[in-house]
Amino acid sequence: MAIDRTVVDRGEGTAVVLTHGSFMDHTMFAPQIEALEDRYRIIAYNHRARTDRWAETYDLGDLANDCRQVLDERGIEKCVLGGMSMGGFMAFEFARMWPERLHGLILIDTKAAPFDLGQQENILRDYGKADVDGLLPHDVAAVAVARCFGATTIERNPELVAHWVARWRKLPARSVYNEVRSWLGKADNRPELANIDVPALILHGEEDSIFPVSVAEEIEAGIPRARLVVIPLAGHTANLEQPEASNAAILDFLGSTFGGHRERRQPHRVG
Repeated sequence: MAIDRTVVDRGEGTAVVLTHGSFMDHTMFAPQIEALEDRYRIIAYNHRARTDRWAETYDLGDLANDCRQVLDERGIEKCVLGGMSMGGFMAFEFARMWPERLHGLILIDTKAAPFDLGQQENILRDYGKADVDGLLPHDVAAVAVARCFGATTIERNPELVAHWVARWRKLPARSVYNEVRSWLGKADNRPELANIDVPALILHGEEDSIFPVSVAEEIEAGIPRARLVVIPLAGHTANLEQPEASNAAILDFLGSTFGGHRERRQPHRVG
């Protein structure tokens, strides 16, 4: 069954596909679309939770299949696949299922490890309140602010935070609840990291309150051709909170990757 989703598809050249995290939508990549569309074919789309199929139950394997469908519909054999948080969980699934369709990975504020039972209980405590009829409750959106944005963004860029809170409050509550349930029991991807045989850029906000930088360092240590760039003054949505630094890292990664192999480096802090 086809999914009614919004897909941005701009530019020409190597395809770079960007997939969002929970609560978010494809517009979180607007700064990257603008920065990349003159050099690459840049694609961003909405996961099921932001489509007319939000009420269905699904898992990360289903989201990986959706991503494959986006590629197939556009005749794209291989891409650089980017994912933020939940999008990163999906990217690990995609890499396991169809490694031959990847040129590279861009992993933004995500993790390879599973959520233990205590973590799952905490997540359900915060987001179980979205298992209601109607639109997303205010207290769930308030929790999401503290999780999605870093302290610096909350203090210095309240307009950005307010923009997303307004978007979240218009969401069907259960679209968020089902979205969270799709990844709550995610697999442990750490044993499979060594099998990822493409270059990978790991972007991670230094102020990420959900996943500390050590989580990103674990991914970098596991993927043979990975490079970690830590983004200062950014939380869990590094590419959105600090777009200039994030765009610079992405453009450097894409340029160096497709211009020749670059040796692994030590973690690099921008700024």
